[in-house]
Amino acid sequence: MDFGDNFEQQEIDPAAEFLAREQSALAGLEDDLNPPAAVPQVKTEEDDSNDFEISYRSAKPPMEEPEKIKKWREDQKTRLEEKDREEEKKKEELKVQAKKELEDWYKQHEESITKTKSSNRNAEKNFVAEPTEIEPGTEWERIAKLCDFNPKASKTSRDVSRMRSIILQLKQNPVAIKRV
Repeated sequence: MDFGDNFEQQEIDPAAEFLAREQSALAGLEDDLNPPAAVPQVKTEEDDSNDFEISYRSAKPPMEEPEKIKKWREDQKTRLEEKDREEEKKKEELKVQAKKELEDWYKQHEESITKTKSSNRNAEKNFVAEPTEIEPGTEWERIAKLCDFNPKASKTSRDVSRMRSIILQLKQNPVAIKRV
């Protein structure tokens, strides 16, 4: 049975067909758009000719740029140079500002480190000055003194609220530890 399918027929690529049609339609335009420059053609002895003949193809003189375009190019060049100068100036200002901010940050960081060191030294002196005797029932009080119970949680530290609540519970209701 014949269903009208002819699979043996080669399919024609529509893009290739279009390109072939356009190339044939535009075949002679290329020579009109791009006139050849004056090129000397020299016949040599290999051309079976004894005389050397130089022929030049006719070439149109190059078109001169209109005055308005020349003026625009010069103005554009000066505008671009001015923008470049302004950009360099702004870059230098930003570099100076960044250097100042960095120095300020280092100064502030150094001050905070100095304050932390001094507070740690004072805390150490106070800790060493306290009696080291451990009395029964005061263990959790001593642990609570060493812990920071400030509820403000730092973004860089872990959440220790559960541990804090357990230590406070043990401080208030100490569990008796039997020593052996």
